[in-house]
Amino acid sequence: MRRIVIVGSTGSIGTQALDVIERSDQLELVGLAAGRSWEPLLAQAQAHGVERIALADGDAAARASEAWTGGEVLGGAEGLVELITEGECDLVLNALVGSAGLGPTIATLGEGIDLALANKESLVVGGELVSALGEATGARIIPVDSEHSALYQLLSSERPGTVDRLVLTASGGPFRGRTAAELRSVTREEALAHPTWEMGGKITIDSATLMNKGLELIEAHHLFGLSYDQIDVVVHPQSIIHALIQLNDGASLAHLGYPDMRVPISFALHHPERADVPVAPLDLVELGALTFEAPDTDTFACLALARVAARAGGTAPCVLNAANEIAVHAFLEGEIGFLDIARLIERTLEELPSRPVRHFSDLYEADSEAREITRRLAEGVSA
Repeated sequence: MRRIVIVGSTGSIGTQALDVIERSDQLELVGLAAGRSWEPLLAQAQAHGVERIALADGDAAARASEAWTGGEVLGGAEGLVELITEGECDLVLNALVGSAGLGPTIATLGEGIDLALANKESLVVGGELVSALGEATGARIIPVDSEHSALYQLLSSERPGTVDRLVLTASGGPFRGRTAAELRSVTREEALAHPTWEMGGKITIDSATLMNKGLELIEAHHLFGLSYDQIDVVVHPQSIIHALIQLNDGASLAHLGYPDMRVPISFALHHPERADVPVAPLDLVELGALTFEAPDTDTFACLALARVAARAGGTAPCVLNAANEIAVHAFLEGEIGFLDIARLIERTLEELPSRPVRHFSDLYEADSEAREITRRLAEGVSA
């Protein structure tokens, strides 16, 4: 029996993970955590018989403690860490959104606990430090993003030196094919209408700007060790091929399936075993055709900005991520336009050049500075 803690259980990935765990007789849920959504978290704990929960927001934790006498409520960032380090778990699913997931990732790997990683920002921000921590303690990082789960499976049987390229696929989001002029007036509701995946608000906007692929590009580099020149992004609107690898003998291997996040979640939670997931088998005849195109990085500049930050290294990916989080929030709040997201990120990267990273504190400092700069820039746009 594998004992599981889910950090970020009230979000899209977390709720689907609960469905996977409920169907399995090999997984036991021993802890749940969320940011501030204390009422849904209590409902999950009661429904699944969990006695230890944590909330990153202290006020939310206090309210949960008052409302629930059926178990222990931990609060604050330290509470999330305590849930992981004192919970006697075998695997942590980190499904938090944004850089808030870095702390639980560090705590998990630092304890030598295997990590099912749905929080791509941990590797975008933490980079080599996070990878080195896992290597030092022997903890495995098993990716949960559909693209990285696909690559993880495709690469598992390949010898070092046989893989020439990795190819990440992108749906293109709701605005695929539109020009910059057409994107000036798009609404929040239009940007949240993803054509193939059901995701949370921030991730959905990242998909619309193609920043999601930029972050996944950086994550793939750290997970699999290939240079940025060996990692491509291709737009694939049907979202059937999740990733492919190109080998030195001219062969290409692809991972296919209908878009359902329960598949990569189940793979990560059960690895190295596989379990039944109630999804339809792929029907190629019904699909008829799969199409592909190059991403338009002139119109969707976030992907190009991510490559620039990735190659700069140091604190640049951390700054990129922090600026993106603030800009996306400002867009969702109606304070800036859709195209302003990329502009704010670019200006923040210009104002805060890359610095070397020697310790996690360097990243937290860069994150804070970047957020302050982007907020100031956003105020200038909305003024």
